Amino acid sequence: NQGTDSAGASRGGFGRGGSGGRSRGRGRGRGNRSGRTGGDSKEWFPCTKLGRLVKDGMIKRIEEIYLFSLPIKEAEIIDFFLGSKLKDEVLKVMPVQKQTRAGQRTRFKAFVAIGDSDGHIGLGVKCSKEVATAIRGAIILAKLSVIPVRRGYWGNKIGAPHTVPCKVTGKCGSVLVRLVPAPRGTGLVSAPVPKKLLSMAGFEDCYTCATGQTATLGNFAKATFAAIAKTYSYLTPDMWSPTVFTNSPYQEYTDFLAKPFVKQPKKEVKY
Repeated sequence: NQGTDSAGASRGGFGRGGSGGRSRGRGRGRGNRSGRTGGDSKEWFPCTKLGRLVKDGMIKRIEEIYLFSLPIKEAEIIDFFLGSKLKDEVLKVMPVQKQTRAGQRTRFKAFVAIGDSDGHIGLGVKCSKEVATAIRGAIILAKLSVIPVRRGYWGNKIGAPHTVPCKVTGKCGSVLVRLVPAPRGTGLVSAPVPKKLLSMAGFEDCYTCATGQTATLGNFAKATFAAIAKTYSYLTPDMWSPTVFTNSPYQEYTDFLAKPFVKQPKKEVKY
């Protein structure tokens, strides 16, 4: 088969479907990948206003960013606040193909969930020619998509919040996921994919109901993520107190941000 591969490459093709004989990244997951420190030891040079405020200690908590709906464009901001607590898990790596006139071009699509099991969850999807590059990119996108999670009670407000505050629904493609509050001690009554996401978000008890083509893992995970994100979208009576508006960090620290900031030269990243 070696000769046919080299012949295909010489004709301008990729040979062997563009995968170059690499093993395809199938599999339900790659296990828990917490505590990875590869490449994180380098000093961080922020390139956004928000990054500068975070690095210089002007913003003390990540909730201050969510309060003003400031877009997070640097994954290092999430590492700064939640770094040691974050755990990420590869939900799936699947090959996707594009038909070209020279044959097929195979790339790998990675789905990664990230969370601290205490009210923060993110989901990232990345496609790349290499499995490792796809996983690395998905982890970065998952960090950028980290959202706060609201937890509540099933009945009396005794102890710490343990379940979803109300019934919420998320949809992606044909998959519809509904999360229903459950009494303490129930556990996560769910399929494996939503169970991982709910556990990483910090829920202890929850009933779930799913319809549609749930075998499509990507849409199943995205629908669950959308449902979890809606927990802070619903305005319950205990949040009816008058809102006291304050200046956003950009306005409050405008003098600091007005100072000239020397950007570090970009280093070429080799994969």
